[in-house]
Amino acid sequence: MGHLSAVDLTPYRTFLTELAHASGAFIRPHFGRLDLAVEVKSDASPVTVADRGAEELMRGLIAKKFPAHGIIGEELGRDRPDAEFVWVLDPIDGTKSFITGVPLWGTLIALLHHGQPVLGAIHQPVLGQLMIGDGTATTLNGRAVRCRATTRPEDATLLTSDPLNPAKYQNGAAYEALTRRAKLVRTWGDCYGYLLVAGGWADVCLDPIMNPWDIAALVPVIRGSGGVITDWRGGAAYPAESTIASATPALHAAVLASLQV
Repeated sequence: MGHLSAVDLTPYRTFLTELAHASGAFIRPHFGRLDLAVEVKSDASPVTVADRGAEELMRGLIAKKFPAHGIIGEELGRDRPDAEFVWVLDPIDGTKSFITGVPLWGTLIALLHHGQPVLGAIHQPVLGQLMIGDGTATTLNGRAVRCRATTRPEDATLLTSDPLNPAKYQNGAAYEALTRRAKLVRTWGDCYGYLLVAGGWADVCLDPIMNPWDIAALVPVIRGSGGVITDWRGGAAYPAESTIASATPALHAAVLASLQV
């Protein structure tokens, strides 16, 4: 990871903030509308004009500002994914919440350097929350945030996006046993769950199935707030196909151990 220290992230952080505010301004008027048209994609997931339009907007801004950079987006695919710098975009992470009028979704924006996330943002434009992390520090609306000091599942607030997915994609029985140990279990998931962990409101957020654009921004945010993030087996956080984020190393070890039964 030594080569990362040579990169000054300041101009990219400034631009990341611009991307967040521009996409948020585009998405906000669509939220909560009962007449919002919802299409179903080939993978059975929903998409709206808000998702597609916000990604188009961000891609246009990136192409203008950093034309040599690559882009990986959920809705509009890959453009130069092997470039030194690549932006990873999920315009609305939590579309199911979005189309149901629930504000627990957000826009995910990440910057990869040599294939690894070095900068990430979780933006909730309705609640006015912009969380940015660089792997060393994480801020919420400019104020430093830290994970809680929780070390035991018995004291933890545990979040996931869909309670049916662990059984579908991982070990459902082990997950159920973990939920019985946890102090509080809720489905305040998608990217908002990771914002809650990084911000010190919750302790664990885990998802048994993930895409690259779901994960990239979370890595610098969780690490910057002092948390631990890996895949479901304790392997590399990115690239990966699942995610567990915990407030402390001890808590993360306990969660992993309980899921590897």
